[in-house]
Amino acid sequence: MKKIILLLALSSIGFAVYAQNTPKTDTAKRWTIHGENTFLISQSSYSNWSAGGVNAFAGNLVFNYDFNYKKDKWSWDNKVILGYGLSKQQDAGWRKNDDRIILNSLLGRQASQYWLYTFYMNFQTQFTRGYDYTTEPKTLISNIFAPAYLTFGPGFAYKRSDNFRINISPAAARIIMVNDDYLSSIGAFGVTPGNKSLFQFGASLDAYYKVNLVQNISLENILKLYSDYLHKPGDIYTDYTANLFMKVNKFVTVNAGVQMIYDGKTRIPNKDGSTKIALQVKQILGAGITYKF
Repeated sequence: MKKIILLLALSSIGFAVYAQNTPKTDTAKRWTIHGENTFLISQSSYSNWSAGGVNAFAGNLVFNYDFNYKKDKWSWDNKVILGYGLSKQQDAGWRKNDDRIILNSLLGRQASQYWLYTFYMNFQTQFTRGYDYTTEPKTLISNIFAPAYLTFGPGFAYKRSDNFRINISPAAARIIMVNDDYLSSIGAFGVTPGNKSLFQFGASLDAYYKVNLVQNISLENILKLYSDYLHKPGDIYTDYTANLFMKVNKFVTVNAGVQMIYDGKTRIPNKDGSTKIALQVKQILGAGITYKF
């Protein structure tokens, strides 16, 4: 019941955001606000099917908004992504398949036609608890603000358009937060056991590229890299996401996405109770309704 309430709450948040005209025309033109509210569903069902199969259902809500400001040589680009999804397989119950809160902000002052001096900030966490279901009983492996990542620092950017930009910060601070007593006590996500945060200082790269492949089909690429000068700078945190958007009509879309993360500070549990560092991969495919403004 709590998960259903959470999905409804997220939906109301997305549709509650709207653009409002203001009598100060010159000020309104400085802001560009656009976004998408997407509800994806996927389902499979079998009855007396000789080849076998597992009944499954999944639903995902994604809110993706951009709030961009431009005045003279100054620009301020902000992106907010909220995503949550649940899936249910036969005899397995409800489990989440997507859970993310992403806030990205880039303040820039134009240095030349495409180059900017910038200050960059990125924050990431999740809404609810995550579990390892291979153990009995299930084991808590994540929670809201456990982990949470805050990265910020000055740098420079190449911005060809809103669909193509690369920001590099050679002096970026990164704070890993683990605000959960149990996860903190076992030193999850690289923190010292018993501590709830870890400070890093290094270099970051944040890149975004969206291209229209053919009419009504576009591919979005998001890449984040971070190297910690203070501890194993060659062990680079990597987060790459590719999203394919296929538009059927004004409201119906088919979306496919894959996210790959390599994080040397996050250990993945094995079935035998041991842990390992491995490439994390998440895939989502669904058809649903998208509302844009």
